[in-house]
Amino acid sequence: MNVREQLLCAYNYMKQESLVELACLDLEGVLIPEIWIAFAEETGIEELKATTRDIPDYDVLMKQRLRILDEHGLTLPQIQATIDRLSPLEGAREFIDWLRERFQVVILSDTFYEFAAPLMRQLGHPTLLCHKLEVNEEGRITDYTLRQKDPKRQSVRAFQLLNYRVIAAGDSYNDTTMLTQAESGILFHSPQNVIDEFPQFPAVHSFEDLKNEFIKASNRDLSL
Repeated sequence: MNVREQLLCAYNYMKQESLVELACLDLEGVLIPEIWIAFAEETGIEELKATTRDIPDYDVLMKQRLRILDEHGLTLPQIQATIDRLSPLEGAREFIDWLRERFQVVILSDTFYEFAAPLMRQLGHPTLLCHKLEVNEEGRITDYTLRQKDPKRQSVRAFQLLNYRVIAAGDSYNDTTMLTQAESGILFHSPQNVIDEFPQFPAVHSFEDLKNEFIKASNRDLSL
């Protein structure tokens, strides 16, 4: 390595050291239960249990969900009633509080604002970027509006353009572009098939281990 390359490496290192760090998290399966699985269990409709762990293409998955809801005459208020009975995963609120003491935190999710509000309240209202549903007067979900294509990765990229250094954690296929874009990516509560397909990311299954991964990924001297 010549002198110019050494200076460039030193500059890039110093630049990374000076960036504010941002923690980006998926929501369902990481901090809260899978909403569609909970609703499937209440209605007894097995097809509604499919998530992005099973169908990576989110558009395909949502079109399937809307078709099933329409076939069974199910409405948004019925889904919201199920959500009202849910709680964050055990340890999730304590983890979010711990993380917010050390990082700026943004939740990047493929859920919908119409679903998330009760659970976000239980998590202390961290910032959430997600999608929006279209609902008719009868409460039936007629369509959905995605914030943008590949929104999690695009959000991370936008934060980086604002000179944030991003550490991201998620559990499923639709999180992997976000994890790849981030300076550091972590798999959390992921099924074995996702872990096997993306061995470049550390995989953990407890909030204590997730804390340690964030500490290791940080460019600051953090502690539990």
